[in-house]
Amino acid sequence: MRMSKSLSKNQLKYLRGLCHHLQPVVTVADKGLSDNVVQAIHETLADHELIKVKLRAERDQRAVFISKIENETGAHLVQKIGQVACFYLQHPEEPKLALPSG
Repeated sequence: MRMSKSLSKNQLKYLRGLCHHLQPVVTVADKGLSDNVVQAIHETLADHELIKVKLRAERDQRAVFISKIENETGAHLVQKIGQVACFYLQHPEEPKLALPSG
């Protein structure tokens, strides 16, 4: 999947602020990042645009998971702290979040 246009530093800062209060909605655990988990992430992004994902793995494996999520969903990594990563994907028809200008 193709990623939408890149986000400005101002937009990323705004999204990071919104991420702070979110709870993880998807957890990637022992079985890894299966196609079903990627599909669940994509569907959740379509519903919410901004989500927090719990990645239960070692640092190197978390980086692989993040890259795969970005590539397969088209989402932007907004922030990663420890085992938690936040992703943003604007809804193509009905955006829910109004991002500040570039």
